[in-house]
Amino acid sequence: MPGFELFGPEEKQEVADVMENGFTFRYNFDHMRNDRWKTREMEALLCEKMNAKHAHLVSSGTAALQTAMAAAGIGARDEVIVPPFTFVASVEAVFMAGAVPVFAEIDETLCLSPEGIEAAITPKTKAVNLVHMCGSMAKMDEIKAICAKHNLVLLEDACQAIGGSYRGQALGTIGDVGCYSFDSVKTITCGEGGAVITNNETIYNYAHMFSDHGHDHVGNDRGAEGHPIMGLNFRISEMNSAMGLAQLRKLDKIIDIQRTNKKLIKDAMAEISEVSFREIPDVEGDSAGFLTFFMPTEERTIEVNKRLAENGVDGCFYWYINNWHYLSNWKHIQELKSPSALPITLIEDRPDYTNVSVPKSDAIMSRTISMLIKLSWTEEEIKQRIENIKRAFA
Repeated sequence: MPGFELFGPEEKQEVADVMENGFTFRYNFDHMRNDRWKTREMEALLCEKMNAKHAHLVSSGTAALQTAMAAAGIGARDEVIVPPFTFVASVEAVFMAGAVPVFAEIDETLCLSPEGIEAAITPKTKAVNLVHMCGSMAKMDEIKAICAKHNLVLLEDACQAIGGSYRGQALGTIGDVGCYSFDSVKTITCGEGGAVITNNETIYNYAHMFSDHGHDHVGNDRGAEGHPIMGLNFRISEMNSAMGLAQLRKLDKIIDIQRTNKKLIKDAMAEISEVSFREIPDVEGDSAGFLTFFMPTEERTIEVNKRLAENGVDGCFYWYINNWHYLSNWKHIQELKSPSALPITLIEDRPDYTNVSVPKSDAIMSRTISMLIKLSWTEEEIKQRIENIKRAFA
């Protein structure tokens, strides 16, 4: 998800503008910043591009997740349905909120399945943390209906999927609240950063307060602001927002390049009889950051993944054995490892995370390879990559 591949003079100019004319803190200091408000500008552009009412930038995607949960009222003892295939932050944020992650099955979208969500719901369920993995979406109509039926908060973790959409609606804006990540290897980057996005004014107000020690941000005198709630410091700096602003202006171009490059490789791989592809509920809305395909067996998947590397096809991920993206490899989560006692340890009937069973997800992920789609490939490099892929399968 390499926005950094398109770094150029635009990012340098925005950062230089802060250094030369602005101020690094995102709030106040009006007399020192010469009307430079990079964070506000990026938030406004996010709202415009995503057709959302509110966006609030924070220091990371993980901070966005924790802020969104607090703002949506997800906290102590609440059960939150999560997928076993995600970046580990999606689950860590639930623990840190004092809530209880409940793992449910995925389907061949690589996202939580409607059936998996239904099977995991209990009287304690408060929310679904729906992760749009590897740039594409879940079955949003069915999942949204389930959440409405059970009065559940639908939180969209779109940290890997900015620029994607479902039936014309931006991923991250379909549920009650969404999150984006802008770290160094996301579709667009602030260096480090994230965002909470929502159409719910109450959630937005809690989000901007929670992420800044409860400041209500009323007026232009920070010392005189009220503190309606407690919060933490998840503020982003103007330096990070300046870089992200330049990157966000390039988002449409980035998505177009990814879709073009992915189609060329996918069309070529479609000729390989043993390959099938990930289910994408809205193909036109795929952000195309990855090309994900399935092999017929786990053994063949392991063999092909090895041969791809041997034939110079880099950027291929066998998630099933990846340390950071699949539940079976998260020993620290299974054993609740932390330097201090977690709130969940006070819950006597908490799940036994050493004994979570997700056989449908295992069957899917053990046969799954995801190939990163790069922006910097030339036509010749794509042709050579296709030849290398065919050799790997020979």
